[in-house]
Amino acid sequence: MSRKYFGTDGVRGRVGEIPITPDFVMRLGHAAGRVLAAHDTERSSFKPGERPAVLIGKDTRVSGYMLEAALEAGFAAAGVDVCLVGPMPTPAIAYLTRALRLQAGIVISASHNPYYDNGIKFFSAQGTKLPDELESEIEALLDEPLTCVPSAALGRARRIDDADGRYIEFCKSTFPFDLDLRGLKIVVDCANGAAYHIAAHVFHELGAEVSTIGTDPNGLNINQDVGATAPAALRKAVVEQAADLGIALDGDADRVLMVDAEGTIYDGDQLLFAVVRSRLRQGPVAGVVGTLMSNLALEHALTEARVPFVRAAVGDRYVMDLLRQNGWLYGGENSGHILCLDRHSTGDGIVSALQVLSALREAGGNLQQLLGDLKLYPQRLINVAISKGFPWQENALIAAALAEVESGLEGRGRVLLRASGTEPLLRVMVEGQDAATVNSAAEKLAAVVRQAVSS
Repeated sequence: MSRKYFGTDGVRGRVGEIPITPDFVMRLGHAAGRVLAAHDTERSSFKPGERPAVLIGKDTRVSGYMLEAALEAGFAAAGVDVCLVGPMPTPAIAYLTRALRLQAGIVISASHNPYYDNGIKFFSAQGTKLPDELESEIEALLDEPLTCVPSAALGRARRIDDADGRYIEFCKSTFPFDLDLRGLKIVVDCANGAAYHIAAHVFHELGAEVSTIGTDPNGLNINQDVGATAPAALRKAVVEQAADLGIALDGDADRVLMVDAEGTIYDGDQLLFAVVRSRLRQGPVAGVVGTLMSNLALEHALTEARVPFVRAAVGDRYVMDLLRQNGWLYGGENSGHILCLDRHSTGDGIVSALQVLSALREAGGNLQQLLGDLKLYPQRLINVAISKGFPWQENALIAAALAEVESGLEGRGRVLLRASGTEPLLRVMVEGQDAATVNSAAEKLAAVVRQAVSS
C-alpha cells in the first residue's frame, strides 16, 4: 500500500499546512491510538479493561505546544493513556518507551529543519521506528470520521517528572565503567534543541569540563546557525576556548558531528569508522551499513580492514532495515546518524559521541590518529528546489547531463541524484578524487537540474 502522509521519518511538513495542522494531528493521534489499542488486545499480557499507553516528547519548536495538545486529545479519544515528558531528544523517547514498557513513543520534531517545520515520529514498544505495516494501518484510518470512546474509557494524561535523569543515566551507562573524561575540555552545541538541558550533564558527570552553545531555545531558533547542520559555530567556540573537542547535535539530538582542537570537523562517516576501528580491537565486526551518500573512502577503508560494507537508501530507517536483515550492529549516515545497536535501539547523538570518546580514551591520541589512514574523498552536495512530484528521473536534459558528468569522472568517482524524503529538494551529489573536478561537475549538473525545473 502506498503511503500518502508517512515519509522516511514519520509525518513532516510546514506548520499550518496539511499534514501539520492541529485537526490533522488530532486525527493522526486518534488513528494511531485505534491501531495500537487493536494490536494490544491481541497480546496475551494485556488485561481486559486496561488502556494502552504512549509516551509523547517534543523538541523546542514553538509549534510543539499546539501539536502536543492535539495528539493528546486524539489518543485520549481513542482510549489511550498519554505520558508527557516535554522537550526531550528523539532517542530518549525510544529508550523511555522501552524502559517504561509502553506501547509506543511519539516525538514531535522536524529534526534538523527550521522552526517553521514540524513532524510526528513514531517508535514501537521496542524503541525502534514503527514498522511500515503499522504506519500503513494508521494511514488507512486517517480518512475515517473521528469518534470517541465512552467517557469511562477515555485516555488520561500524566507527566513523567524524572525523565531527564533517567535518560542521562542511560547515556552514561553506554560508556565503559572503568573509563572517565577527566582532563578533557569539551564544548557541546545543542542546536537550541531538545538536548539543551540534557547533553552537558552527561559529559560533565563523566568527568569532563563542559561549556555549551546552542542552549537558549526560544521556540524559533532551533538549528539556527548552530548545531550539526551549522558546525562553524562550534568550530569557532572550540578554537576560541582552547578546548580539546567539540560535539554538535541537531535539533532532536539523534545525529552528531565532532570538532577537534584545531577546528577540523568530523562527519558521520568518519565517526562511524572511529567506532568500528575501536570495536575491531575487541574482536571481529560482522559488517557495516552505510547509505548511498556514504563517502567512497569509508567503503575502501572498511574493505581494507576486511569488514563487509553495504549501502542502504538514505534514511536511518533503511540503514536499520539492512542491519536487521544481516544481523549486524553498526551503521550510519555521513549526516551524523550513527547506529550502535550494541548500545541503543536507534541513532543517538549523545551515545554515539560517547562511543567515539571511549575509543579515544582506550587508544589515546586525537581524533585524526583514531581514524588512521582514512581520508575522505572530495564530495560536493547541492540541493535544488523542485516541485512535489517533478519527474526528474524521466527528464531528458537531466539524463544527458548525468551521463556526461559520469563519463568525465572516468571511473574515479560517482554521481548521485536523490529526491529528499523530507523536503521538496533534489540532492545533487558528486564525489571523486580531485576536488576541482568534483566541484565543477556538481555545479554543472545542478545548473541543468534548475534549468529543467524552470522549464
